[in-house]
Amino acid sequence: MGWLQRLFGMEKPQNAEVNPTPQAIAQDPSTSVASTDSQSIPSERLGLSGEYDQSGLAKRVALAFDEDPDLDDVDTLWVAQTGSTVVLKGEVPSQEILDKMTSVASSVSGATDVNTDQATIG
Repeated sequence: MGWLQRLFGMEKPQNAEVNPTPQAIAQDPSTSVASTDSQSIPSERLGLSGEYDQSGLAKRVALAFDEDPDLDDVDTLWVAQTGSTVVLKGEVPSQEILDKMTSVASSVSGATDVNTDQATIG
């Protein structure tokens, strides 16, 4: 089972990308001067296909883990996000694997920090 499947209960969408191009979000016409105005999605809320997703950064990190041939799904570790900080929590088999995961997570667009305070080696 992969990271996306285990953590979010979803298969990789066909057009999923770790660093997709953001889609514009149309504003509510009742609150804007012109209904064609749009705003961009904050990078930490960018979903797998460029759409708005509250957990977008965590999902894109999970996808990056799935796409890295050196990282198997570690079923004792979870990926979350607090704003633009990726949070890795749980247990990993070695410091080398945690370092690799931290590096991969840091490379995802929108990640400003990776917190491993809740991750243990075991």
